[in-house]
Amino acid sequence: MNTADQYLKAIYLVQQLEDGPASTGAVAEQLDVSPASANEMIGKLESRGLCHHEKYKGVDLSEEGIGRARDALQQYCIIERFLLQVLEVESFRAEATQLEPVIDETVAERLDTIINRAPQCPDCFAHEEDVCSLLAHERDVADAD
Repeated sequence: MNTADQYLKAIYLVQQLEDGPASTGAVAEQLDVSPASANEMIGKLESRGLCHHEKYKGVDLSEEGIGRARDALQQYCIIERFLLQVLEVESFRAEATQLEPVIDETVAERLDTIINRAPQCPDCFAHEEDVCSLLAHERDVADAD
């Protein structure tokens, strides 16, 4: 997943949390980058027609931007699910965040053939907890056993 897709995913998630345009500061915080870096990338995304940024109001994704953000979110969910279900990594969220930039679409598709991903993915992603709600439930059930 490239950096642009990570930003699109972050903008998408912040928009879901804020129920409206994503503030540049919230996007920067989501990605653990400086507001200046976030602003620069948002400008690049806007020039590609993936979002619209209005100063002091925030960022809205275009239809194409939403599509790419949802694809990026689904890819992230695949990584999380693979780490938890197949490799049984306890810190799967932290590991998924580190792997996200280096796993490309082809690898994610291959991982997807191994896991049992929910058909509603990525709509099952719990924005507030930053994890797939179904995956969190599976982990809680496994911990109870």
